[in-house]
Amino acid sequence: MPAHYDLLIRNGTCVLPWGSEDTGVGVREGRIAALGVTADATADTVVDATGLHVLPGLIDPHVHLRDPGNKAVESIPSGTRGAVLGGLTAVFDMPNTSPPIIDAESLAWKQSYIDDVAWCDMGIYFGATKTNIPSLAAMELGRGVCAIKVFAGSSTGNLMVEDDEHIEMVMRSGRRRIAYHSEDEYRLQERKPMFKPGDPYRSHMVWRDEECAFLGTRRLMALARKTGRQAHILHVSTWQELEFLKDFRDISTCEVLLNHLTQVAPDCYDRLEGFGVMNPPIRGEEHRALAWKAINDGTVDTVGSDHAPHPREKKLLPWPQCPSGLTGVQTLVPIMLDHVNAGRLSLGRMVDLMSAGPARVYGIAGKGRLAAGYDADFTLVDMKHQRRIEESWLATPCGWSPFTGMDVTGWPIATIIRGNVVMREDEVLGEPAGKLVNFVG
Repeated sequence: MPAHYDLLIRNGTCVLPWGSEDTGVGVREGRIAALGVTADATADTVVDATGLHVLPGLIDPHVHLRDPGNKAVESIPSGTRGAVLGGLTAVFDMPNTSPPIIDAESLAWKQSYIDDVAWCDMGIYFGATKTNIPSLAAMELGRGVCAIKVFAGSSTGNLMVEDDEHIEMVMRSGRRRIAYHSEDEYRLQERKPMFKPGDPYRSHMVWRDEECAFLGTRRLMALARKTGRQAHILHVSTWQELEFLKDFRDISTCEVLLNHLTQVAPDCYDRLEGFGVMNPPIRGEEHRALAWKAINDGTVDTVGSDHAPHPREKKLLPWPQCPSGLTGVQTLVPIMLDHVNAGRLSLGRMVDLMSAGPARVYGIAGKGRLAAGYDADFTLVDMKHQRRIEESWLATPCGWSPFTGMDVTGWPIATIIRGNVVMREDEVLGEPAGKLVNFVG
């Protein structure tokens, strides 16, 4: 008797852990039931993927969906809608909201809210402060918590743990990998008087210079080595850090952002002005070139967007009054596919960075690869589709992108989460059904 599935994907080129193959995928009860299904197999839903590549569900492990906060800028419903339109099946959301996610009550609210309104699956970062350190070991094991997040520089309010004493205390509370914003706050404050309001936007990369980032990472690695606590350095922006981190592979992984692979200073500041300002800053060509080298020699473990929207009118302010942060969750996949088509990395390496990599770094259960028993998460892409990124396509209420007008080759055609087709050809389907990602360890 022919096999029957809930969902069957036929005629696509599947990017498997062991290489790409033209094969069918059968799904039952939200999980991959079979690869290489027979021609006589049937299904309740059949997706014809002729001409498409079938990737394991792609993940953006670094977003700021601003919820709770100002819904006119972004929210979990709008941000996850943009994610699925952009081909993502899961995102991990940062804790620096208003109010921040730093205690059991705020975490419980966010867990419940995600269950009700998210379009894609989500992970939650729990923010470390100097006063909640005793609770971190318990909080990092909460439902959907992907990691403790430490802002060692560049944050507001009590979401700042900048001194070695308290950072070491955080490292000694719990056991899972900690994610860090690594800029040295002391150097930032020392250099701040060098600049004045109205200075050129390119002053941003001069103030937050290479040593600011490199010093922060050196301090964190010394403490990670001392305590034995695993670290994940977010948005590494300098070639010095990337070279340095090669000697710490036993205790550290790292992320590079799409912006640091795509944009280059000072052009981005002269052209985009406030819409090119982010932390850590976009840097010169030598850093971008070495970031690509690190992508292709395996130094980098994950790639993210650091989607951090602000109102358009705020980004139009002079520097440094304009807030730092750029949008990117919806444009991450198309631009990475364009980099693949340009020969900067292989499609297999992209999948490793955006699916298997996040699963490996954060300890995701059942996601990250096309294999029997794993969640039936798929990103279907047309590698030949040419398109211009336009603001009219964006779901974010803030309405802007630093990549507006960019022509790309390669586009997400469908997003499938646990066997449910949630996006097909720019149309979001059904109702929000995202769940919290299951993490182990």
